[in-house]
Amino acid sequence: MITNFETNKVYLAKGMKSEMYVNATGHLLGVLHNQRVRWDFLPLTASPLHIWTRDYMPVQVSKEKLVRFNYSPDYLKDAPEYKPDTSAILSALGIHVIDSDIIVDGGNVISCGNKVIMTDKIFRENPNYDRDVLIHKLSQLLETEVVLIPEDYYDEYGHADGMVRYMGESRVLLNNYYDFDKALRKRLLAALSPHFDITELHYGAYTDRSWAYINFLHVGQHILIPMMDDKLGEVAFPQIADAFPQCKCHPIHHCESIIREGGALNCSTWNILIDLPEEENSYELPKQF
Repeated sequence: MITNFETNKVYLAKGMKSEMYVNATGHLLGVLHNQRVRWDFLPLTASPLHIWTRDYMPVQVSKEKLVRFNYSPDYLKDAPEYKPDTSAILSALGIHVIDSDIIVDGGNVISCGNKVIMTDKIFRENPNYDRDVLIHKLSQLLETEVVLIPEDYYDEYGHADGMVRYMGESRVLLNNYYDFDKALRKRLLAALSPHFDITELHYGAYTDRSWAYINFLHVGQHILIPMMDDKLGEVAFPQIADAFPQCKCHPIHHCESIIREGGALNCSTWNILIDLPEEENSYELPKQF
């Protein structure tokens, strides 16, 4: 599978330009622009309810192969307004996908190259599938081995991207469960250690938003870390930077408004590998940024 290290373009929903998110979006796009990372807004996503692009956009397996899963999570059962018309978006972008009826959110897919990490929430979301059949089908679609981790039941979304991230070379970064949930930490270590070397975050403290720091945007050799108005970021940022010495890490401020809605920078972006022309971006930063 394509990993974040290989991606070279970032997409955001146009809803990220809304007043409540404009400060975080301005900082994010400014950093991308200054670092010459290509970015653009997804068409047909002007609603501020459509900012969670990671979850509804397809998963990239190779440069030519993208898989669109069934975006029908339990937490949106009575909220269809959060679901944009992905067929129209993909058509406008000229992107062709392989469709699957399996219910999976993009935030629950952590590509590690020859492996992919997902939480076992996939079993609850797809009760019509035999478990072995489901894993086999996912492995075929994604062309890689599926490594399952236990979901964090305190997270209503059940996504892996607030729990663990890929560091390259069979290494993963684990959130600071040591600080607040040693039982879940033990189960996560048991699930991950046969496949990866594990680095753990340690903050010495816990808030109900400590997951947000590991929910960073990783595109190519750049990591953009969401920052909030608490002191925990001063502890989290250097630890994440130390975990990715091959990358340049950037703090992105004013992310409280995004995080209050239940996601952070990985959730609110979609980055892929595409062929790019040699010239720099042909568009300027929007004037409000």
